[in-house]
Amino acid sequence: MPMTEQATGAHHPQPRARNGGSSSATVEHVTGAQSLIRSLEEVGADTVFGLPGGCILPAYDPLMDSTRVRHILVRHEQGAGHAATGYAQATGKVGVCMVTSGPGATNLVTPIADAAMDSVPMVAITGQVASGAIGTDAFQEADICGITMPITKHNFLVTRAEDIAHTIAEAFHIASTGRPGPVLVDIAKDALQSKTTFSWPPVMDLPGYRPVTKPHAKQIREAAKLITQAKRPVLYVGGGVMKAGATAELKVLAELTGAPVTTTLMALGSFPDSHPLHVGMPGMHGSVTAVTALQKADLIVALGARFDDRVTGKLDSFAPYAKIVHADIDPAEIGKNRAADVPIVGDAREVIADLVQAVQAEHTEGHTGDYAAWWKDLNRWRETYPVGYDLPEDGSLSPQQVIQRIGELAPEGTVFAAGVGQHQMWASHFIQYERPATWLNSGGAGTMGYAVPAAMGAKAGMPDRTVWAIDGDGCFQMTNQELTTCALNNIPIKVAIINNGALGMVRQWQTLFYNQRYSNTVLHSGADTDGNAAKGTRVPDFVKLSEAMGCYAIRCEDPADLDKAIAEANSINDRPVVIDFIVHEDAMVWPMVAAGTSNDEVMAARGVRPDFGDNEDD
Repeated sequence: MPMTEQATGAHHPQPRARNGGSSSATVEHVTGAQSLIRSLEEVGADTVFGLPGGCILPAYDPLMDSTRVRHILVRHEQGAGHAATGYAQATGKVGVCMVTSGPGATNLVTPIADAAMDSVPMVAITGQVASGAIGTDAFQEADICGITMPITKHNFLVTRAEDIAHTIAEAFHIASTGRPGPVLVDIAKDALQSKTTFSWPPVMDLPGYRPVTKPHAKQIREAAKLITQAKRPVLYVGGGVMKAGATAELKVLAELTGAPVTTTLMALGSFPDSHPLHVGMPGMHGSVTAVTALQKADLIVALGARFDDRVTGKLDSFAPYAKIVHADIDPAEIGKNRAADVPIVGDAREVIADLVQAVQAEHTEGHTGDYAAWWKDLNRWRETYPVGYDLPEDGSLSPQQVIQRIGELAPEGTVFAAGVGQHQMWASHFIQYERPATWLNSGGAGTMGYAVPAAMGAKAGMPDRTVWAIDGDGCFQMTNQELTTCALNNIPIKVAIINNGALGMVRQWQTLFYNQRYSNTVLHSGADTDGNAAKGTRVPDFVKLSEAMGCYAIRCEDPADLDKAIAEANSINDRPVVIDFIVHEDAMVWPMVAAGTSNDEVMAARGVRPDFGDNEDD
């Protein structure tokens, strides 16, 4: 991010005069640790996911007395980070995690990187060795500010008790404004133990941090003209629209223009899947219609999206006929991968609202887009190449069918969190997302082990909503210990393990690109000589494992039992529920654009390349 969004190094708060920010503020004499907890209360943090240890321990004593902050004791620091992310994605508030120094802090690196890639507002608080010991390789010391500098929006090293309150206020402000992202606050143990005074609100001092939210009117007018002049426009919607709370404005713009809408993996639910203008998800495993619409478009209006490689495929062959309107709150994204004809820096909600007015003005002057021929093509592709699947010939469970039925039988407003791999792509295709913040996943980092702790965080933040984690048997074995956390903290999530006995997406690549040489992708013992998982092998036995962690567990391997198992899971709300779905191991994710190839080479299914005719590039 640019200097307006992110500093280039760890920030060491400097001594300065404090006036409390308010003449009526009450000054309290407290320890640094008490100041930390009071600051969390005042910024509105109601839930903290954490794990104590020596250097952060001073903060855990006053935390015990707080009636406004709920602490959830996780079983691994990675779980704390992903839970904070899930909480933030589901609620729209800043997620908070708190761990100790050294290995506690370094175990947060993956979820911090994950939050940075997906622009999730998160504040990670870490203990640090005493300020006098910093740099001496003291016990459990790690330079977590240095380690996380490339993957945080900003980070702070706090060595004085009097700096804690304003640093927490600044951290929450930075995390939640502009392009959201993770902020790390590393606090030395002696700063937590020292005496200070506390008053609220503090004075924030953030020179150079001024995110632009209001778009330039001239750029908006230029974009509106291009929209009404285009013959084949596409609204390319990214996760920034969701984070800006701009979904209602997006629907107005889409219906006003009549242009097709494609929503990225991070934007699913920002525009209703069932809407006739929605043509699906773009990208490596996107719908044929969405991928092809972008390729053949003459105008792409990118809203809160970043032209990442999974959407563009081979970049120099992406959308060769399209002019680009690129709107993003982070100016560093504009032109990074694809040059923009009309760059717009601003908050997605304000950008879209202004675009609506500008397009209405164009309509008033008699300038309206004619997309009839474009929709004729789009509808033919939709009808000819729908996203679908075949049931296994041996009568075993289809993973796509399992996920589709979970979606169809879920209560209204259910939140779905997915791990990473085949089940993630099937969940993106075969569950209908009609509302924002009902689809949580690790998009940019692709973090296996995300689903269970993220679902836990979402359920903690939205206790009245049903939360399903759609997980693979590989992902599940990375972070399933957080089911114990769920069971002991009354967080009754539901987990579907799509158990094909393998690292499914890697196995799919081995099938397609490595001559079916299944090197180290079978997860169960007893594989045969061809690398296929032995039938009936249960290592681990997910039902027994889940029961041992306080969950209600079911195994389902017969399609006839599918609906019954899902209904049973939906009916149990006093503890976590885990269903071990034994599914066919050879199911693949289609459509697919092979890595490094052009989106023109999209495959609708294995050996099936769409035929668009010879005259549709005109």
